[in-house]
Amino acid sequence: MTLLLRAAYRLLRVWWFFTRPITIGVRILMVRDGSVLLVRHSYQDAWFLPGGGVKRNETLEQAIRREVQEECGAQLRHLQLLGIFTQFNDFKSDHVALFLSHGFTLTGEGDIEIERVAFFPWDRLPADVSPGSLRRIQAYRRGDLPRYGAW
Repeated sequence: MTLLLRAAYRLLRVWWFFTRPITIGVRILMVRDGSVLLVRHSYQDAWFLPGGGVKRNETLEQAIRREVQEECGAQLRHLQLLGIFTQFNDFKSDHVALFLSHGFTLTGEGDIEIERVAFFPWDRLPADVSPGSLRRIQAYRRGDLPRYGAW
């Protein structure tokens, strides 16, 4: 299944090359006891903040709640919008809304696209955290998270 998902992701990148889409996504800092929750997708070689794409007729809040439910079986209670960021990788104009939650419950039941879900202490993040996720985590820790800018 992992090989199939990796192949599908590569084909999607080719599609993006030709269509140059404008996309909007959501990510979240789920913080508990001095740790942050990260997910590892089966089709990418890095750890990411949980999140994903916003679907048609879906609000940003609905999207982040759906994504964390799908990826790690989380139910969010308290939710705060931290900022809107942009990135221009993979031939897309991608816009990312970043949320924060300290109040959530986890069932640990995710979907097949997620290989692992784990909490990491701030000072022991894995070496292969995605660059954008790492920048947001570090900025949050320093207390100087911008409200907008590059992901």
